[in-house]
Amino acid sequence: MSDAPQTLLVIDDHPLLRKGVSQLVAMEPEMRLVGEAADGSEGLKLARQLEPDLILLDLQMKGMNGLETLKAIKALDTDSRVIMFTVSDSEDDILAALQAGADGYLLKDMEPEEMLANLRMAARGRLVLSGPVTELLARSLRNESSSGALPAADLTDREHEILLHIAEGRSNKLIARALDITEGTVKVHVKHLLKKLNLRSRVEAAVWAVKSGIAQRHG
Repeated sequence: MSDAPQTLLVIDDHPLLRKGVSQLVAMEPEMRLVGEAADGSEGLKLARQLEPDLILLDLQMKGMNGLETLKAIKALDTDSRVIMFTVSDSEDDILAALQAGADGYLLKDMEPEEMLANLRMAARGRLVLSGPVTELLARSLRNESSSGALPAADLTDREHEILLHIAEGRSNKLIARALDITEGTVKVHVKHLLKKLNLRSRVEAAVWAVKSGIAQRHG
């Protein structure tokens, strides 16, 4: 990561929440708030215009909700990492967001210091999940594995290598750069390894790699 502060866009329909995040980020030299939006369509417009490094996105908004906004942002040709920031700890909401490509899922009841620490991690390209979300995902993955997930031994060497990068929370672009292959090739490998492991998103793959001990053994 360069020395320049990471840029942040907040999309949330609560003015007080946006003000709180703004004050929090103002104390953090690693980050700079570049925009705020009160709804999904305005947020999408700013995401396209500003191309921020990080986007903090509320899930439950009037009009264009967080999930629709997330999908629309992910369809843009941008490297912005999208972190869901919500009160919902519902399994359906979490899985839907992660399957739609969210790069993290944080609950709004966390302490400001914890919030800032997670934003710092996200700015460094790491996957960020609130504690309860990690537990829920791990439980969901245990159920998945008992219903037929294949062992990592079935992955090719390249897929295994890419899985380790995913466990580090790296984007396709960063993985492509590290392995000196195209981003399109990375996408194909990710698709194949998810299918082989019977997982539905790269975040699930990251959690699976850490929980199964693969990431630690090679880290």
